[in-house]
Amino acid sequence: MRFALLLISLCFSVFSTQAAPVHGLSLRGNLKYPEHFPYFNYINPSAPKKGTIRQASIGSFDTFNPFSVIGIPAAGVSLMHDSLLKQAADEPFSLYGLIAEKVEIDKNNNTVSFFINKDAKFSDNSPITAEDVAFSFNILREKGLPLYRYYYAGVATVTVISSQEVKFYLNENNPELALILGELPVLSKSYWEKRNFEDTTLEIPVTSGPYVIDSFKTGKQIVYKRNPTYWATDLNVNIGFYNFDYLIFDYYRDVAVSVEALRAGKADIRFENEAKRWVNIQEDDAVKNGTLKTVTFSHQLPSGMQAFVFNTRREIFQDRLVRKALNYMFDFEWTNKNLFYGLYDRTTSFFDN
Repeated sequence: MRFALLLISLCFSVFSTQAAPVHGLSLRGNLKYPEHFPYFNYINPSAPKKGTIRQASIGSFDTFNPFSVIGIPAAGVSLMHDSLLKQAADEPFSLYGLIAEKVEIDKNNNTVSFFINKDAKFSDNSPITAEDVAFSFNILREKGLPLYRYYYAGVATVTVISSQEVKFYLNENNPELALILGELPVLSKSYWEKRNFEDTTLEIPVTSGPYVIDSFKTGKQIVYKRNPTYWATDLNVNIGFYNFDYLIFDYYRDVAVSVEALRAGKADIRFENEAKRWVNIQEDDAVKNGTLKTVTFSHQLPSGMQAFVFNTRREIFQDRLVRKALNYMFDFEWTNKNLFYGLYDRTTSFFDN
């Protein structure tokens, strides 16, 4: 699983000319949550912390390093890594303190400083420092996935001010860049500087997140356990999260087999995105007797899309009228009724829903 770093190209208001450290950042308007807020409104702070959840994954894995070009990372590895700030799910684009308890942007938007929480620790209980943050940034940009060089292109350099403060110097006036830096995954310098960051590895790493690897069978299964010494369990941005004691990912070679595993009770949950399977599963005995439940959720998030993309480098598709004619030829209504069980809605915008 690759880290999904946010990059939104909409028109947002710029940051205010703040000159003091703050507990969070918003790309549009004021933060919803004040300093020292107890927890996010959308979670259950009393959710019990216990149990195991088992999920199916497809294919295989050969590395626990999701940041390198080489290898296939194990499912769930993102849960082993925390970032400087954490996103709020009920705001358009706001981040709050996690590893960094405070952040400061100079009034000209030239520098961004992060102040590391003095309690922050890695899974081996070593302290997380500004040195680790600077190391993480540099190694990701130099040796990580190509997307990191793109995301961090607007940063000129990074400087360690003290053990708890790290400052990024920007070479472009981009109000989005501070939030992109806030999502920087923090890696252990003492661990990774002794190893080849670009290699695949099945050595259990030192990490910064709420879960650690409990056991694994190469390419077949990986089991995570909630880190019993995780420093941020009671931090306000984490209250109500990470409730399962164990997370199990079993690997299957194809989707059909993984669905059978669900039917047989070998998996606890599946997110279905194929209309035919969704309709057919409703006739399953396990669904009829209540052993297996199917649930749909309504939301107001922008939806994804499936579409034909024209290769406009070819002369025939450079004519807009040709592309429009092909669009008219596609009978969505018939296709939806006869192939997709009437479950699809036609896309009318890049921001549908």
